[in-house]
Amino acid sequence: MMPDLRGYGDSSKPESAHDHSTYSKRAMARDQIEVMKQLGFSRFTVIGHDRGARCAYRLALDFPAAVEKLVVMDIIPTGETFRRADQDFAMGYWHWFFLAQPFDFPERVIGENPDNFYFQGTRHLFHPEALAEYWRGIHNPGTIHAMCEDYRAAATIDFELDESDRGIIKIACPVLVLWGEKGSLPNWYEVLDVWKDWADDVRGLGIDCGHYLAEEAPEETYKELQKFLNV
Repeated sequence: MMPDLRGYGDSSKPESAHDHSTYSKRAMARDQIEVMKQLGFSRFTVIGHDRGARCAYRLALDFPAAVEKLVVMDIIPTGETFRRADQDFAMGYWHWFFLAQPFDFPERVIGENPDNFYFQGTRHLFHPEALAEYWRGIHNPGTIHAMCEDYRAAATIDFELDESDRGIIKIACPVLVLWGEKGSLPNWYEVLDVWKDWADDVRGLGIDCGHYLAEEAPEETYKELQKFLNV
């Protein structure tokens, strides 16, 4: 099962809260717990990439009894990202700071030309049908607003939650960390070392690709997932 996070795709887009908690990763994690409950599962494995991975590790922190194994792809924890931010990060991931600006500045800028904002230089990586579905979503003003709220939450409540858990709560389940060796993360961090502060049972490696592991290196990514999940 691969659900859209709240606000993305055809998932619901609840009204924003003043503290952005509506789009916090804690709220998104609760969504996934409820979805799995409705499907009859109280314990399961979670695999996430990018924003999905941020929801995934928060789910493992908040609901440890529910998560058997966790896979996070091409991220470090949100709190670590902001704590370690420097000029290289700000220039490379400038969209983190743009999307987190107060309503409705980024919404208006993106809404003027959403086709030109997303997937610059990476459109060739996606199957045409997948890309068309992404385009359909980002032309919805509600989706644009929800995405901005996601980043506003990251810069506020998500950061605060990570900071409050730092050194106190660790991810209880086995964790696999994968990242793109040609992406930005290995230039900025010792990725595995960062995650070892957040989980005792953690392993991982870089894949010979950029940020989009599943699209750029599907066979290699699948191999590592299968190996981890079958242990």
